[in-house]
Amino acid sequence: MNIVSDHVYELPFYSHLTDTEVEFVKSNVIIRKAHKGEILHGCGETCLGMAHVLSGKIRVYIVSDEGREITLYTLEKGDDCVMSASCVISQITFETVMTAEEDSEMLVLNTSAFAKLAESNIYVKEFMYELATGRFSQVMWVMQEILFYGFDRRLARFLISEYERTGETEVKMTQEEVARNVNSAREVVARMLKRFTKEGLVTVDFGRIQLCDLDGLKKLI
Repeated sequence: MNIVSDHVYELPFYSHLTDTEVEFVKSNVIIRKAHKGEILHGCGETCLGMAHVLSGKIRVYIVSDEGREITLYTLEKGDDCVMSASCVISQITFETVMTAEEDSEMLVLNTSAFAKLAESNIYVKEFMYELATGRFSQVMWVMQEILFYGFDRRLARFLISEYERTGETEVKMTQEEVARNVNSAREVVARMLKRFTKEGLVTVDFGRIQLCDLDGLKKLI
């Protein structure tokens, strides 16, 4: 059984590939495994290619000259990323970094193969630009939140989004991990969580945050 071939059909443009293109894709994809904390793209790593997440969670972010990280979005099972193939899209002029937030697996179509496919198949090219446009919209939303919204709202939104993502009222993250996801410092997160605790919205323990009042958090949003 060819494990890679078993996942090729999950690519969003698979139904628009010819038989020849399907075989071409199969010969140019790999399953990339990453442990939590491993950098997959950026920071000197070569252009990864077009990635489709099979399992786990990937954080995509940018890093300032001073070393400050700004999280742009996260990728989970079923999500795709073409920012990791930025050398194919000339309009992308800034470098993103991709790090595994959990042990993860991705189906990766190498850069040259993805570029060739996008050049010959209009559906693949359309997919590439539509996905890139969608990601840029997410980036603009992040910038808008940082510039215009109070931190209490940003933190509450993140906690609610984690509840909606997992279905659990316990967010299993350290304050440092939360800080990376909400684009702030750990000390700022700690102060706001202390306020939320006093207001009965959450309780905090090492490596976890228990959401006690979902309605109260939603009112902040």
